[in-house]
Amino acid sequence: MISMLQSCAVATGGSIAANHDLAGAGSVGVLVGLLFFVGGAFAFGLPLVSAIIFVVGSLFAFIAASSFTDMKIWAFADLILAAMAYFAWRSARRGRAGSAAETKTK
Repeated sequence: MISMLQSCAVATGGSIAANHDLAGAGSVGVLVGLLFFVGGAFAFGLPLVSAIIFVVGSLFAFIAASSFTDMKIWAFADLILAAMAYFAWRSARRGRAGSAAETKTK
């Protein structure tokens, strides 16, 4: 939510100042904030989907970072969340594989 609010302010400021690069980067930042929200919504149920969404958001944030340097912070936050979601997915997959092997041996 914070990234969306910050990006909305940057997009508005860029439009007022007639700085099209900054306004465009702010608009991309709003999209990144929306992807944060969607990725977080999938984090517990479908962590692999969440990781993919976070990586896509990170790519958008790195693209927008050329005009809006704070987007680098959000891009790295997205990558950290993507890694955490990936490891959660991998851990859950290993847990299911281990329980399936136990069931077969009984």
